[in-house]
Amino acid sequence: MNDCLFFGSNKYPILIKNKSNKIKKPIQFKFENENENENENENENENEKQIKQISTSDFSTIFLFKNGKAIEYLRYSNQNPEKIQIENIQKVTVGFAINSNNPNEFINISSLIEDTNDRIIEDIVSGYYSIYLLTSNQNAYGIGLNQYGQLGFDSKTLKKEKPILMMKNVSKIFSGNSSHHVFLLNLNQELFGCGWNNSGQLGLGKSRKEEKKITKLIKIQNIPKGKIIDIQCGSWHSIMLIENENENPKRKLYSCGNFQFNGLGKNENTYEFTEIKSSLFENDDILDFSVGDNHTLILTSNSKLIGFGENLYGQLGTGDTKDQYIPIQIELPKLRFNEDISNYHISCGEYRSFLYYSPCSFSNLEEDLIKLFRRKEFCDISFKTKNGEIIKAHKLILKYRLNQNQNQNEIEKLQEIISKKSIKESNQIFEMIYSNRIINPILYSEIKEIINSNEKIEETIKRIYLNENENEKDFIIERKEKKYKFPKLILIMRSELYRGMFLSVTEDKSNKVTDYSELSNKSFQILEYWIYSNQIKDEIQITQEIINEIEIGIDYFQLNQTNPNLFDLLIKKFNNQN
Repeated sequence: MNDCLFFGSNKYPILIKNKSNKIKKPIQFKFENENENENENENENENEKQIKQISTSDFSTIFLFKNGKAIEYLRYSNQNPEKIQIENIQKVTVGFAINSNNPNEFINISSLIEDTNDRIIEDIVSGYYSIYLLTSNQNAYGIGLNQYGQLGFDSKTLKKEKPILMMKNVSKIFSGNSSHHVFLLNLNQELFGCGWNNSGQLGLGKSRKEEKKITKLIKIQNIPKGKIIDIQCGSWHSIMLIENENENPKRKLYSCGNFQFNGLGKNENTYEFTEIKSSLFENDDILDFSVGDNHTLILTSNSKLIGFGENLYGQLGTGDTKDQYIPIQIELPKLRFNEDISNYHISCGEYRSFLYYSPCSFSNLEEDLIKLFRRKEFCDISFKTKNGEIIKAHKLILKYRLNQNQNQNEIEKLQEIISKKSIKESNQIFEMIYSNRIINPILYSEIKEIINSNEKIEETIKRIYLNENENEKDFIIERKEKKYKFPKLILIMRSELYRGMFLSVTEDKSNKVTDYSELSNKSFQILEYWIYSNQIKDEIQITQEIINEIEIGIDYFQLNQTNPNLFDLLIKKFNNQN
């Protein structure tokens, strides 16, 4: 069963049958074959309708589910959603970039990139009639309409045949389904933009507000202090989320553009990014926000949904169609998971809005690791022991675990130490460097001056297997004739048992594991889900038998019991059920 609220335009496409064209207050969204009597304990049904992401525009709305499948409501689809015939989808976006007459025509856009070594896509972002791709080599490409220079060159020509390289060394791309402009953030946290600027939506300042088309990427000056977390673009404005760790609240919103189009959250034009201020969220952190054509919705840490902008179709959910120039709080029906508001997300289309529940089934760590695995820029480094044996270490992990001293070469110091040790002692030294554990105090005393002991092991662990063979990145646990695949890095992060197994230089790394036969399927699935996400599935009914088995499983896995604690949460959930 999904938990998804919908409000705004209910036509082009029609999303809910037998309802008016304008839904002015948030109502529960249901798919065509969903009903109240479904068995919520059946994983297949749950996965089929557990939303992962929503992408919506004026002509299309796509729902992506946790099982990697998606359906699309098209503008002229007779109200019936169409299944997208692609498996294992990671992210969806709507756009007319390839064929404006048939937006459901799927083409492998990455295969059109001329450089065959640059075809692994990390992210895809939609503009209005344009699509932007970010590759694993940190290159940004654009394809589609360019009449406002939104692809970064001075031509109206629509180059359908291939994506155009816009910029190298890019970390993030920002645009919007209603936007004719785009921002690119490079690896040095410098922001560049191009495209339509007729209302100052690129944030270039008053001196350049008359330049309606910026056809080449230009650096955006006077960015608010802090880390850029996200930028979302409407037709006439842009909104930026900035994070400052030392401020309270940590996250603040900034906007630029023309206030007459309602999207700035203030009653005046602003041609540079300036803070959106409101008593509604002055003490709240911003968890999520989304921008439509001319409206914006914000979700705060105190479970408030706040909106401003155009409201012609009820897309602000205020119960009327009155535009709101300054932020206003939106009344919400009781949410099924209101105690965990951080798992809710917002998606705004041109004239519609969604608020939906989507807990992580995999940690963000794994997604980061998948990206890191694809890069081939790191290699091993060899050390020679006193007997002439060669021992290899990960160059990258040494970079993050050794002190960064400009006057001394810690690698050379380590080489000198290893050259006087046996292969066994050398293995123990590297095991201490890898795992941040003192295995041999005598040897540790020799290397402690060159080790960065303040470096968090988690930050280092992320980078350990960059150069691993593809077949060695996952670990298979077999139990009761069923195989469970875990990324090694996830197990290292969550389990002392597997951390010791995989990081040990001397220990056998074959599939020798503890026997999990004492655990029922349900208990093992709880542990599996927890290892990935640090969460308990909401629909699971907890029994005393499960609690007893989980206690055994925690010992089997030697789980790192951080906050929140799995056992404590199970007890709490069990007591609440009874």
